[in-house]
Amino acid sequence: MADRKAKAHNPPALPLLNEAEVEVIARHERDEKPPFQATTLWDYPKQSYGKTPKGDNKFQGVTPAFIVWSLVERYTQPGDLVIDPMAGSGTTIDVCKEEERQVLGYDLAPRHPEVQDGDARRIPLNDETVDMVFIDSPYSDNVKYSEHPDCIGRISCEDERFFHELEAVAIEIRRILKPGKVMAWLIGDQWVKKKFTPVGFKLYQRLCNYFETVEIICIARRGQSSHTGLWFNRAKRFNFYLRGFKYLFIMRKPEPERKQRKWARYKPPLEYPTNEAEEGAPAE
Repeated sequence: MADRKAKAHNPPALPLLNEAEVEVIARHERDEKPPFQATTLWDYPKQSYGKTPKGDNKFQGVTPAFIVWSLVERYTQPGDLVIDPMAGSGTTIDVCKEEERQVLGYDLAPRHPEVQDGDARRIPLNDETVDMVFIDSPYSDNVKYSEHPDCIGRISCEDERFFHELEAVAIEIRRILKPGKVMAWLIGDQWVKKKFTPVGFKLYQRLCNYFETVEIICIARRGQSSHTGLWFNRAKRFNFYLRGFKYLFIMRKPEPERKQRKWARYKPPLEYPTNEAEEGAPAE
């Protein structure tokens, strides 16, 4: 009886985990992932996820990390090369390294130790070497990104030069992207001084000259400086709308058209008769 009581109070010890199993459990706990998005409306409550920061949430132009994760999850495999030509505080780099993707980021004013100094209109890579491109570009001169004279964010979206420069970026993205691979462009519209500028639509028109559309995603905007009671009352009083979403244009570089094979001995079929009279049946 004593032996039975002892066994009841001392259950058998659990088997020890090996190093690989411990690492899997630790990684799962460390790297919490966002939920998989299956619709064209993406909404997350915060900029980053997991216990490791992605990008700098104090940087005004910081990219929501969940967007990069969702794109990487859908359109790349471990070892693929991802490029962010306007990498800013390095959100794309942090996400891709965690997901075991190769990644390079460029910016005129880098805010991350692994973001290289570079212009999105002149990316220092060979043609057709990249598996995916993500870009979160300025959508006007409303945010002060840098003092660099070549910064596109110093040009107002009311000036056509703004879209000309973004188109130059699109051409460069098309050059480095492998055929059949995807690029994703995050951008918003502008309403300033009683004037609305459909930045997303105007950019999309130009992107269609170089890419095929895969999907257009609506990204709910959170953490905006205008999401306050003060701005809500202004919008109500002066009858305008606060920006509530951004566009995410997911587009693919077209693959070369396959040439139709010509068969030397092939002849098109004869025109087959369509009724009994044509088949030689006796007419009634």
